[in-house]
Amino acid sequence: MYINSTGVYIPSGRVTNDYFLNVNGLTDEWITKRTGIHSRSKVTEGENQETMAVEAVRDAIKHLPYDIKEVDLIVAAAYSAIDYVGTVAHIIQREFDITGAKCVACTSACSSLINGLEIIEGYFAMGKASKAILISSEQNSYYSNETDPKCGHLWGDGAVAFFLSKEQMAQGEPRITEIFTCGLGHMGKGPDGVRLRPREGGITMPDGRDVFIHACDNMVRGLDEVTAPSGMTPAQLDYIITHQANMRIVAQIAHRLELGLEHFPGNIDTLGNTGSASAGIVFAQQRDRFKPGDKVALTVFGGGYSAGACLIEI
Repeated sequence: MYINSTGVYIPSGRVTNDYFLNVNGLTDEWITKRTGIHSRSKVTEGENQETMAVEAVRDAIKHLPYDIKEVDLIVAAAYSAIDYVGTVAHIIQREFDITGAKCVACTSACSSLINGLEIIEGYFAMGKASKAILISSEQNSYYSNETDPKCGHLWGDGAVAFFLSKEQMAQGEPRITEIFTCGLGHMGKGPDGVRLRPREGGITMPDGRDVFIHACDNMVRGLDEVTAPSGMTPAQLDYIITHQANMRIVAQIAHRLELGLEHFPGNIDTLGNTGSASAGIVFAQQRDRFKPGDKVALTVFGGGYSAGACLIEI
């Protein structure tokens, strides 16, 4: 499976750490030390999950080597939907008049992007699609409770779009060689670890330590799963892009793999936790940094719990 093009949309709104002192009592120093976040992105007036998705796709079209109307599968992968009936996949189909495409929506918390990749891989393998759009657009600000001192200060908004094909469409396209996903509802706090209940406090994380432990363990496991088939170890990867949840998690994974943080590109310091879009946004933003032959892995963890990873050959 090949990556034909990527696009990103980050809203211009920013919420700095100082904002939270009078909202949930947390200081800039405390938030920075515990999360690595200095600011987080936020939609402005007139923007939402759907408009961000459209703009991310529009950004990706700039470098697309074929007509968007050739796409025969659209997968929306996210958890912060503002409409669970008319999904982002259908919005993209309508906006760009992609009349021949199947539309699918999936959610597995912050690991949704990799689950979406695996769904597309399955459609390609069955011969039911050959060109796809994977879109992850997260409007966390629609659900986040900023007064919650446990996680109200974490969330950012943003969207990423991947155009993918079964066969190579242009010279030099990155190739996704391995995909791994797993459900982890049986571990730790499981479904109670992270909740999104619109009428009961929005996004909540009652036990951050449980999330931290299982995130570190399973994002490393994901790296093991996608590197082992080619006889590699995670420490041999050129770059590792983790779910942008918390800089302490990134630092812990780097420590376990005995790698410097220069191998871990990220954006959590300026955008906050942009949910299932986060790792994909980093990949798209850093695309020009990667050289031919580089091995790049994305590894993610989400509520439920759930985890996933993929290996990309540049």
